[in-house]
Amino acid sequence: MQSKVVMEAINKVGNTQDKLLEVLIEVQSQTPGNYISETSLRDISKELNVPLSKAYSVAGFYSMLSTKERGKYLIQICNSGPCYINRGKAIANAFEQVLGIKMGDTTSDKLFTLEYTSCFGACDVAPAIKVNDKVYGNLTVNRAMQIINDLKEGVE
Repeated sequence: MQSKVVMEAINKVGNTQDKLLEVLIEVQSQTPGNYISETSLRDISKELNVPLSKAYSVAGFYSMLSTKERGKYLIQICNSGPCYINRGKAIANAFEQVLGIKMGDTTSDKLFTLEYTSCFGACDVAPAIKVNDKVYGNLTVNRAMQIINDLKEGVE
């Protein structure tokens, strides 16, 4: 029996092989923890008639997708050239310290996940991060700490 989330996504997006990425995005957005489970990948593979290896490779290729559970706030730190040379590593270290986790990890309260990502088009405001879909640029360590405090207080 296929999961309800997968079937709803396929009914919404379509059931052809070319809809794989869209179905993955939809399933992830409807799954608590903002990720795609192994069960969902198997169901998607079967329903769209694509090899499971292809479903896994697409889910693993795009930084917007994850096969690991994520926190409520996904903090993606740009690791491309402009951000890296403009103190991006110091910003990443500050987030790791204040949250008590390393890149790729999620806080125990499931509130924050830290990830590196490639360029998301904010080179003009490097160093930059994305928190869910919101971009923050021209970051300093102090500004990074303020963003965390605001999110903890529910200010988005």
